[in-house]
Amino acid sequence: MITATKLSYTYPKSNKTAVRDISFDIREGEIFGFLGPSGAGKSTTQKILIGLLSGFEGDVNIMGKALTEWKEKLYEHVGVMFEFPNHFTKLSAIENLKLFQSLYSNKSQDLLLLLEKVGLQEDTNTRVANFSKGMKTRLSFIRSILHNPSLLFLDEPTSGLDPMNARLIKQMILDLRAQKKTIFLTTHNMHDAEELCDRVGFIADGELVVVDTPQGLRNKHSEHQVEIRYLDGQKNLQSKTFPLPNLANETEFFRIIQQYSVQSLQSKQPSLEDIFIHYTGKSLQ
Repeated sequence: MITATKLSYTYPKSNKTAVRDISFDIREGEIFGFLGPSGAGKSTTQKILIGLLSGFEGDVNIMGKALTEWKEKLYEHVGVMFEFPNHFTKLSAIENLKLFQSLYSNKSQDLLLLLEKVGLQEDTNTRVANFSKGMKTRLSFIRSILHNPSLLFLDEPTSGLDPMNARLIKQMILDLRAQKKTIFLTTHNMHDAEELCDRVGFIADGELVVVDTPQGLRNKHSEHQVEIRYLDGQKNLQSKTFPLPNLANETEFFRIIQQYSVQSLQSKQPSLEDIFIHYTGKSLQ
């Protein structure tokens, strides 16, 4: 669905290259996460891919056609959600959606049903000026999918949402993947990336340092150990770590299981943030 080859971009009047010689591909029906801290080049890359920034170096192909050949027809196939919601605040929620609906020739989804799916059915006729940031974020999300696009660009889709609504949006994203939609997701939220993404790319200082599946990255950097936490004879919480490959021969491990109350047993694998720091020396925040 997307192929970027040796993509570079420098903003006018800037001495720093925002994106430097990055290459990647995104497959149909895949959620591809661009993972990096603020200012890493995530949003710049997205803006290039959706045609908002011209003058880039390298090649970009969208759905088998060069980006420069698409022009405005691209937007019939693409939905975009920006990190900072931007709406017509004097209009109501439904009026905002109807306005954007009128821009597309594609048959639109049921707007009232979309509002209901994100819990905004009671605010259908409320002016967006009265919406909270979380409500605006949810409205932005359904605005990006109302024309049933094949390709979605979602920039920090759970930003500003409480846990319940974040879970709702993430489930809708997974449902879209099940419908074979392709999703380019930019985020610095490692939990979103782990839950949603089929593959992730780590970007820092404009450079793409690695692309792999979340589990693939964890396996490569796993300590291959298992940690057991248990209550000893005095009911104090204790923990011990054993090498996973030789676990069957660890007599101490089996003694603990037999004699004490086991509280948890888990393999020790690094988080995506741990791995990101390993590759870049930077935090995701």
